[in-house]
Amino acid sequence: MPERMLKFVETDREMPEKRRAEHRRDDFAEIYRDYIDAKAQEQASRCSQCGVPFCQNHCPLQNNIPDWLRLTAEGRLQEAYTVSASTNSMPEICGRICPQDRLCEGSCVIEKSGHGTVTIGSVERFLTDTAWQEGWVAPLKPRFERAQSVGIIGSGPAGLAAAEALREQGWQVTVYERSDRAGGLLIYGIPNFKLEKSIVERRTERLAKGGVKFVLGVDVGVDISFEKLREKHDALLIATGVYKARDLDCKGSDLENVKPALSYLVDSNRRGLGDKVKSDTAEGLDVVVIGGGDTAMDCVRTAVRQGAKSVTCLYRRDEANMPGSARETHNAKEEGVVFRWLASPKFLIGEDGRVTTVLADKMRLGLKDPSGRQTPEPISGAEFNVHADLVIKALGFLPENMDNLTPELTTTRWGTVRVNPVTFETNLPGVFAAGDIARGASLVVWAIREGRDAADHMHTYLMEVAAQQLEVAE
Repeated sequence: MPERMLKFVETDREMPEKRRAEHRRDDFAEIYRDYIDAKAQEQASRCSQCGVPFCQNHCPLQNNIPDWLRLTAEGRLQEAYTVSASTNSMPEICGRICPQDRLCEGSCVIEKSGHGTVTIGSVERFLTDTAWQEGWVAPLKPRFERAQSVGIIGSGPAGLAAAEALREQGWQVTVYERSDRAGGLLIYGIPNFKLEKSIVERRTERLAKGGVKFVLGVDVGVDISFEKLREKHDALLIATGVYKARDLDCKGSDLENVKPALSYLVDSNRRGLGDKVKSDTAEGLDVVVIGGGDTAMDCVRTAVRQGAKSVTCLYRRDEANMPGSARETHNAKEEGVVFRWLASPKFLIGEDGRVTTVLADKMRLGLKDPSGRQTPEPISGAEFNVHADLVIKALGFLPENMDNLTPELTTTRWGTVRVNPVTFETNLPGVFAAGDIARGASLVVWAIREGRDAADHMHTYLMEVAAQQLEVAE
């Protein structure tokens, strides 16, 4: 029977069942079970249907969250899925990896009143997983075909979201990806325990069956020139993401077994996909991960699953100021990760060229910087040692040198591609950029939003190109 709404007073917040830490430490399977229909309806019915939906306002995609929660509570699951998918190219992926505690759920009105937020992300995941199982996810079928073509460089979330939106309009879309699989960060950067790769693969398969062409193993600027792509396509979208690791600014950072986070995660994900990988795992090692974001949490939890002897996370601020998801930090604690807050590496010590110890400063929070965050300062004479057989640098990402793609692009002082903030067009006519390469390192949900928005403006541009070509033909 359909649930009525506003049941947050009498119904407690309840997340999907989570596998016990001692069990999930031993594999890379997702840690949350699925809701059953009745439980999803019950939890959706807790929504207050408030007049000003702060959950929607704080969602980068502006998802119509109250609407699909109401439809879910009423048992109208297919309609709920349709509403959810109307603003989001990958709702089941966002439902798994978005930091809802910092976005929609963190802004929930009933959370602010002390009743516990609606489990928005879990319901979102449930709806789309159910839609795939029931066959509600319609094939990608443009109503008509257009002659003009689009090239998209990069198959991460921004590139895939743009490819879907442009193909739906009938444009001929080709995606160029330097890796051997489509999906970018979603495939190689995010561990299976957060996002199983079959979830991403069914999305790319749907695009391919709908006419999107994927050219894999091609590094634009190396294997094919950027200029050639401009000649071949009527418009281009640069959606390459940012993959250059921020380095440690201390002595010893060049020692063996000091690894950037992304290469460590890529190797782990490749193993999970069945590839042969030469690098060693964390098995039997004392691992130290430096950083406090979501990538750092991915690394510590991966090391646990690889059988590390111990896993320690060093972060220079306190727990309240961690940039990553509080939910992921809690999961890492459950799985045995040790956190050393207010700690920053001073230098790395090694023997025979391999790291053995991290000498760290104890820190305190001082005056606020221009962003409003307190600046961490070392406490004189308060150093301490942490034994380390493997150190993983998870300090964030920077753009790669765009001159390798083409020196004609205008970039910002941070190295990102400079774009018109409304249209996403670069200084080169017909060339657009979206996602992290234009925004800087950010969330997957922001990449999806920008990919969709860029596709809208590319559609307008391509319509103008088509009209001009028609005039010339006449």
